[in-house]
Amino acid sequence: MKGIIGKKIGMTSVYGPEGKQLAVTIIEAEPNVVTQIKSHDKDGYSALQLAVGDKKEKRATKAAVNHFAKASTSAKKIVKEFRDYSIEKNIGDTVTVEIFAEGEKVDVVGTTKGKGFQGVVKRHGFSGVGEQSHGQHDRQRAPGSVGGSSYPSRVFKGMRMAGQMGNDRVKLKGLKVVKIFPEKNYILVSGSVPGHIGSTVFIQK
Repeated sequence: MKGIIGKKIGMTSVYGPEGKQLAVTIIEAEPNVVTQIKSHDKDGYSALQLAVGDKKEKRATKAAVNHFAKASTSAKKIVKEFRDYSIEKNIGDTVTVEIFAEGEKVDVVGTTKGKGFQGVVKRHGFSGVGEQSHGQHDRQRAPGSVGGSSYPSRVFKGMRMAGQMGNDRVKLKGLKVVKIFPEKNYILVSGSVPGHIGSTVFIQK
């Protein structure tokens, strides 16, 4: 595996090699610092720990400051491990967008936009109870019946109801790397990527 920590910048469109217009997401991946290397002998598994985003030293614990000092870098905001990293790196080295190539397929992991507490119409696509009758009001977006009376005398688990929507960890697989701008630390991937603008995403293969 190889991967990098990035930040979602937004979406745009570019023209592909066949002259076809493609919708792409711009991800800014500043050089990631290798802060720890884990091995099977010492830790039981192989992984590369990457960190990005400077953090004020006074806002970091002393243990974290010492940990990052071993890599000769300042305290970082975001730390992520990538298992079985395929590229040889040493502590203190940097990982840039150039580890990927144009035309390559990658997976992108992000956290979807949080929608808060939503009703059944928005959350599950219900159409509501129907038109009003005598004495009824505000029923258009209601969930309707949720369980039987005498049998089964309970509500089944998994019943679709109102509740928290969004803010879920999502992995999109097989997105194509359309363009790379090493001088700007930009990587353009096809299609949309989960998360709001400015959110942290992980690109891996």
